[in-house]
Amino acid sequence: MPHTVGAGVAEQWRTRLSCEDSASRLVKVSVSATDCYIVHEIYNGESAQDQFEYELEQALEAQYKYIVIEPTRIGDETARWITVGNCLHKTTVLAGTACLFTPLALPLDYSHYISLPAGVLSLACCTLYGISWQFDPCCKYQVEYDAYKLSRLPLHTLTSSTPVVLVRKDDLHRKRLHNTIALAALVYCVKKIYELYAV
Repeated sequence: MPHTVGAGVAEQWRTRLSCEDSASRLVKVSVSATDCYIVHEIYNGESAQDQFEYELEQALEAQYKYIVIEPTRIGDETARWITVGNCLHKTTVLAGTACLFTPLALPLDYSHYISLPAGVLSLACCTLYGISWQFDPCCKYQVEYDAYKLSRLPLHTLTSSTPVVLVRKDDLHRKRLHNTIALAALVYCVKKIYELYAV
């Protein structure tokens, strides 16, 4: 009898520890409230859209790890803004790379017909990004599509089935890369134009 009771107590402790261990694992993988901000779609009067934009700006300035945007319109606009910024960044890098490596792949007499326009495109995109995106706090975020990471967020509390989820990412290396390539493309273009048109 004591052996049976002891076994029962031991089993209860094993079950309890197992539950506590599962709970601790759940806490480790879930995102804390301080890391996630939700812009809820709650309409209070005609200025609701302005309130959504204000909340989003405050969340971006506060540098939350995740920002969930429930209102469809502002979520779509933000996602498009980030997509255009990404496109400018990639165009800067790809066009600048084409500008720098075309002279190595094509004869020198013809390479400038590709390298110079590519260099100008790289510089134009880099300048536009620098003016409109570089100092915008939104450029520190990307739209999150990873299902596993999304499952860690409290999306079940939302009324919208298609929220836009932003995740904060370090863009320092990305900015350095495209600024360096654009600067190299500028140097190449100036040098090439001087060689072509110098008397």
